[in-house]
Amino acid sequence: MPEGAGRTLPLRQDTLRGIAVITLGYAVISLADSTVKWALPEVGVAMAMIWRGVFGMLVIALLVRGRGLVPRRLPLLGLRSTLHCLVTVAFYLAWFNGVPLADTYALNAVAPLAMTLLAIPMLGEKVGWRRMTSTAVGFTGVLIMLQPGGDLWRWEAGMLLASTVLLAVTRIWTRVLAATDTPQAIAFWLLFAHVPMGLLLLPAFPPPGPLLPGWDVVAALALFGLANGCAHFLFARAFAIAPVSVLAPFEYTTLLWGGLLGFAIWAEVPSWLTVAGALLVCAAGLYNLHRERVRRTEERRRPVPLAGAPRASGSAERA
Repeated sequence: MPEGAGRTLPLRQDTLRGIAVITLGYAVISLADSTVKWALPEVGVAMAMIWRGVFGMLVIALLVRGRGLVPRRLPLLGLRSTLHCLVTVAFYLAWFNGVPLADTYALNAVAPLAMTLLAIPMLGEKVGWRRMTSTAVGFTGVLIMLQPGGDLWRWEAGMLLASTVLLAVTRIWTRVLAATDTPQAIAFWLLFAHVPMGLLLLPAFPPPGPLLPGWDVVAALALFGLANGCAHFLFARAFAIAPVSVLAPFEYTTLLWGGLLGFAIWAEVPSWLTVAGALLVCAAGLYNLHRERVRRTEERRRPVPLAGAPRASGSAERA
């Protein structure tokens, strides 16, 4: 047992510190998203990806001083980074077309629910009737947000939902990669992949304006890239010191930040259908996290059967 592992106070302090770090990380990434949304009409989707990759991976490399950046499972890391680039393209294209920040975050809240379903075939997890019912309720919230005639009844919403499913896949692969690769390596190579992907997409998404925009846009893009790098570093740090189950609910704070920043910069106000649907999705996601904690607690408390002894059966095997 590592030194201090039996003490409860340091563990609680680490958990609280992890919560503070992850909350700051989501605030920073929301600021980065609002910055790129503001700059997108000047630079376009492809150039925004290049700026994000260059400045983001530079920040991570400087913060960790180059340590732990060597990938160990390069094929899976490369595939995960490529899929995440497609997610980035979808969100940037939605913002470029004027979809409000808070609306995109509301649809992004579906990712934890998608992870619950995808973990069945990808990780072999068992999902009980409670979590399946909760997930179905959460997707009812999506239908509320996408009601015909509502603010989100547009083709970009379908693209965002598809990208959210891809995002759920990349998060599951992050769990797999965490067994071999460091958090900073996962974040660094994700941002690195944005550079070649952005270059490949330049013919399809050329800059609407000059290749080198004005100084104010350049400053915003530099802030955007630096904020992305800092946010991913904060995420890596938080998940290294606190349990995932404790930190996961704080992802929904982006809904608050998205609403505040969207209103302050573009006077965006989400419709009541979007708010109601998003609250239902968040409630379902939080309940699934609760059931996951219950399941893991029951597994830890369950006695390990002796060799040759029959295994007990019961409902505790499923959450």
